[in-house]
Amino acid sequence: MKSKNKSLAKSVRWYRKWHRYIAMSLLVFIAIISLSGILLAWKDELQLKPPSEKSGNTTLELLPLSKIESIAVNHIKDANLDATINRIDYRPRKGIAKVRFETHFTELQIDCYTGKILSEKTRTADIIEMIHDGSIVDFLFNSESKSVKLIYSSLIGFGLLFLSFSGFWLWKKPKQIKRNKI
Repeated sequence: MKSKNKSLAKSVRWYRKWHRYIAMSLLVFIAIISLSGILLAWKDELQLKPPSEKSGNTTLELLPLSKIESIAVNHIKDANLDATINRIDYRPRKGIAKVRFETHFTELQIDCYTGKILSEKTRTADIIEMIHDGSIVDFLFNSESKSVKLIYSSLIGFGLLFLSFSGFWLWKKPKQIKRNKI
């Protein structure tokens, strides 16, 4: 029994040491992921993304997507921002198109019937999402490879898996040692 307990105690010490080292080295990143995850869960309630507008002119004919694109590009160029479009979320039922850009977090909401710009806001939720998954570093350095995001996510994921496993082991093994003493 004594040799079994010594072996278990040695195992517990090893897990405790590595649990502490990994937890200390990942502490800041785990806090960032936790806080940004909470913000993402509450993004609608905290109004971190622009609310969808609605067109009032449903009797007119819908503008073609090319016209909406040119309206967005001209408006953003007037604001001296990069006009490279990331995506256009076309919502004909609501009569709006949401235009998002590649190099900044501006979102334009354009009336699909009149071409009028209904809203121009910053998509804060997108910034928080990029902080959450680590892609903000790739974005800031204009990296197309997304390598920082992959490394960051993998290290945090494996680190959390190890902390979960070692934490369970640190809870279970002392109980086994105590049981073996009896």
